Amino acid sequence: MSSINFKHDLFAQFARVAKALANANRLQLLEFLAQGERSVDALAKVSGLSVANTSQHLQQLRQSGLVASRRQGVTIFYRLCDDDVVALLGMLRRVAEQRLAEVDRLVTSYLTVKDSLEPIAARELLTRAREGLVTVLDVRPAEEYSAGHLPGAVNIPLDELERRFEDLDRGQEVVAYCRGPHCVLAFEAVAQLRERGLRARRLESGFPEWKQAGLPVEG
Repeated sequence: MSSINFKHDLFAQFARVAKALANANRLQLLEFLAQGERSVDALAKVSGLSVANTSQHLQQLRQSGLVASRRQGVTIFYRLCDDDVVALLGMLRRVAEQRLAEVDRLVTSYLTVKDSLEPIAARELLTRAREGLVTVLDVRPAEEYSAGHLPGAVNIPLDELERRFEDLDRGQEVVAYCRGPHCVLAFEAVAQLRERGLRARRLESGFPEWKQAGLPVEG
């Protein structure tokens, strides 16, 4: 085999991963799987896709080595192969943020209008939480919280927040987090908390990035 053919064949394999990532629905499924293992039915429900469509996307992700699966009875569960996939998604996000003006426009028009304050860095939050200076609020659904969460985090899913404000200490700053840096759940939560007069900020990232950085998790 010539060196030219070798490089072509090698890049063709790299392209398999790129092709798997080149679909918005599959990227969204990877974000959900970054929260923890899920069944095909559960992924279909949370993504709004049909079960058949979800299964097809997951098979493509599995064939490219991004996710793994296991069968339990008649149910198939999927998970990310490892935290390298989270790092890959993070790099993709950063390149898009730096190179595509449309990303900046979308983030500014849909997210920044809800919260323009600088988010708190992960290690700063860890220090402040250990000192008891903040309430860490996980606004993801309960099943994602159960799969893994930040140490000491209180779980109040966004759709329950309005009726559970009294569960939070009004004298303490609240730091909300969810699935990732662009997850709307944390932005919505911070906006609601501030409307109620609480001091609130966002974590700069989400649970997958926290875990991928080697910071402590519970659950």
